[in-house]
Amino acid sequence: MRINLYRLLLVVGLLVPLATQAQQPAIIDRQLLFGDPEISGAQLSPDGTFMSFIKPYKGTRNIWVKRTAEPFEAAKPMTADTTRPVRGYFWSRNGKYLLYSQDKGGDENFNVYAVNPAETLKPGQDVPTARDLTQLKGVRVAIYNVPKTDPNALYIGLNDRDKAWHDLYKLNIATGERTLLRKNTGRISGWNFDWNDKVRMASRSPQDGSTELLRVDGDSLVKIYSTTLEEASYVAGFHKDNKRVYLVTNKGNRDLTQLVLFDPATGKEEPIETDPLKRVDFGGIALSEVTHEPIYTTYTDDRLRRIWKDKAFEKDFALIQAKLPGADLYPASSTDDEQLWLIVATSATDPGATYLFNRKTKQLTLQYRPRPNLPIADLAPMTVVRYKSSDGLEIPAYLTLPKGVPAKNLPLIVFPHGGPWARDVYGFNAFHQFLANRGYAVLSPNFRASTGFGKAFLNAGNKQWGDKMQDDITWGVKEMVTKGIADPKRVGIMGGSYGGYATLAGVTFTPDLYAAAVAIVAPSNLITLLKSIPPYWEAGRKQFYERMGDPNTAEGKAQLERQSPLNSAGKIKTPLMVVQGANDPRVNKAESDQIVVALRDRNYPVQYICAPDEGHGFARPVNNMAMLAAAEKFLAAQLGGRYQESMPADVAKRLTEITVDPKTVTLSKTETAEKK
Repeated sequence: MRINLYRLLLVVGLLVPLATQAQQPAIIDRQLLFGDPEISGAQLSPDGTFMSFIKPYKGTRNIWVKRTAEPFEAAKPMTADTTRPVRGYFWSRNGKYLLYSQDKGGDENFNVYAVNPAETLKPGQDVPTARDLTQLKGVRVAIYNVPKTDPNALYIGLNDRDKAWHDLYKLNIATGERTLLRKNTGRISGWNFDWNDKVRMASRSPQDGSTELLRVDGDSLVKIYSTTLEEASYVAGFHKDNKRVYLVTNKGNRDLTQLVLFDPATGKEEPIETDPLKRVDFGGIALSEVTHEPIYTTYTDDRLRRIWKDKAFEKDFALIQAKLPGADLYPASSTDDEQLWLIVATSATDPGATYLFNRKTKQLTLQYRPRPNLPIADLAPMTVVRYKSSDGLEIPAYLTLPKGVPAKNLPLIVFPHGGPWARDVYGFNAFHQFLANRGYAVLSPNFRASTGFGKAFLNAGNKQWGDKMQDDITWGVKEMVTKGIADPKRVGIMGGSYGGYATLAGVTFTPDLYAAAVAIVAPSNLITLLKSIPPYWEAGRKQFYERMGDPNTAEGKAQLERQSPLNSAGKIKTPLMVVQGANDPRVNKAESDQIVVALRDRNYPVQYICAPDEGHGFARPVNNMAMLAAAEKFLAAQLGGRYQESMPADVAKRLTEITVDPKTVTLSKTETAEKK
C-alpha cells in the first residue's frame, strides 16, 4: 500500500519541481562512471625507460607497455586475459618482468604471473607468454617482499601445506623455482625485511587475539613487543640505520595510534609523531629508497594531511600543487633514482589525471585522463558533516547533494562502507556521483568501529552490529530529515559487504525507516557467516569473536542470532534487491540465498541478482553494469529518482542471465538446519 500511495504522490508532485528539474545536469551514462577506464594504473619501469598501464584489450582490462617518451598509441599489449580484468601489477626490480596476481572467478585464490615484455613473439602470438609462477589450485599466494638485492626473486607466502597459515618461500621469477625458508608452525601472520632484504622481524597472532612482534635471531623468533586484542601495532619500515624500526602503535593509554622509533634489540621506544591536531590515527610514512630517510607522513582526517620531512620533495610538491590548484595529489610511481614521478591529481568532482614530473627539469607533463569523456562540470561536490548518534557519540560522515536542485526534501540514499573495520574518505566516489546525478542526496557515515578515529571509537563498535553501529546510521537519516534535506518517505539504503549487512539490518530492525534497499554481498546470518570465514583468516578469528560475538558461547550465540537480519526477515516491508557473487569466499552465496528464501516463503517480493563468475563484489564490467542498471531502475521506482533506460545489448543479455527467480533458490541441508 505504501508503494502505491507513494507513486500516486510522486505523480502529483511532478507538477511542482519541473522548474528546478530543468536545472539538473543531464543523466550521465553509467558507462562513463563505472565502465573500464580508457587508461589507468600507470607505472614507470625502474630506470624510467618504459611506462606500463592498464587498458582494455579484447574487451578486458590488461597490461600494456610503451616507451615513456612515446605516445600511448605506440603501446603494445602484454597480457590477454579475457576472463578476469588485471586489477594490479608491478615491475620486477630489474625491470625485466611485469608481475601480477590473478584468481579464478573471484575465489580469491591468487597465483602470481610473470610476463617478459622483451619476449620475441612467435607467429600468431599477439602478447608475450604469461607464466604462472606458482601453479597451485585452492591456494592463496601472499607477496611479502620484492627485493632490490636479488631482482630475480620474490619473497612469498603459500598456504598449500596449511590453509590457515602461509609458509615463507623465496621464488625465482625466471624459473618459478621455490625455496622454503621458514615453515609456519607458530601462527606467523607477516614478515618484515630490512633495507638489505634480510628478514628481521615477524608478527604473530596468538589465539587470544593479541599481536606479538618477534625478532628473528637465526632460526629462533624472540618476542619483543605485544599489544592486546583491543590495541594495534605494526612495523612501518626500517630506520636508515637498519637497526631500529618505525613502529605504529596505540599500546597502553594512547587512544590515537602514533609513530615511534623502536629498537628490536633493546626494546627501547622513542616517540616520533602523533597527529598534531589530536583528531585521527597516524596514517602512514613514505620512506625514500635512495636515502632511506622519511619523505612525509600522512593523516586521513576530513581530508588527507601531509607533514613533510624532506624539504626538497616538499618544494617540488608545492610546485606541482601551484600548477594544479585545488587538486589532491598522490604519488603513484617513481624511478629507482626517484627523479621521475607519476603523480595522480584528483578531487571529489574529478576522477583524476596522471602527470609525469621530472625533478631535475621541474617539467610537469599530462599523460592521460582515465575517464576523459566524463562531464566533470556536472559532478556534485562532497562535503563533511557531523552529527550525534543515539548515545551522543559524534559521527563524521560525507554528504553529496545533487547538483542543480535545492537541498530540500530530497530522496536520500545512505551508503555505509564495508569492513566494517575500514572507513570512508574524501575524494572522487563513483557511487556518490552516480546516485547524486540521479537526484539523490548520498550520505556515507563513518559509524563506530570505523578505523582511523582512535582506539575508543573503533572499540565502541565491539559486539554492536545491528545495535549502536546501526544507530549511527539511523541517526544520520534523522539528521538529514531534521535539517530538511531528506524526505522521510523517500529514504533508501545501499551497500556492500558490511554495508550490505547494514542494509539488511536497516530494513529488519528499522523497517519503517527505508523505502528501498540494495544489499550487495550482504551477510544475513552472523552464525553462518562466522562459520564460513576463509581458513587463511585464522589469524583474525578471535578478533571476529571479540568484535562481533562468540558463537561458541550461549551468550554470544544468542546475541548473534538477535543481530542476524535473517531472523527478523518477517519484519521486512521495504522493497529489497539482493546482489551476490556465487564464488564469494568472504560472504558465501548462502548468505543471500537464505534471506531470499525467507522472503519468498512469506510471499514477499524480492529481486535477486547472482553472477556465477564473481566473488566478493563484481570485477567483470558487464556484470557490474548489469547490476547497476537494475539497481538504479529499482531505486527510481521506489524513491522517484531518475534512471538511464538504455543499456548495451551485451549488458541487457547479461542482466537476464544473472537475474535469479527466487522460486528456483534452494538451501543445502546445513543451511536449512541453521535456518531452523
